[in-house]
Amino acid sequence: MNLVRQGVLRLKEGIHPQYKEVTIKCACGEEVKTRSTKGDMHVEICSKCHPFFTGKQKFVDAGGRVDKFKKRMEGRG
Repeated sequence: MNLVRQGVLRLKEGIHPQYKEVTIKCACGEEVKTRSTKGDMHVEICSKCHPFFTGKQKFVDAGGRVDKFKKRMEGRG
């Protein structure tokens, strides 16, 4: 419940930034409408194209660490 929008709370005039509807545009073409004190925004990556959210995340095994860990854990079980 936003008391400012309902007119219950009054803000001081002239000291608050303009809070307006803006569009966030991603390089993949996705557009999201939101509200902000800034203008329209452009981003390089969003939840629609980020590898973590799309399931196309790549795991990098630096120096066989995962294999070493698995081999060490086999002996304990």
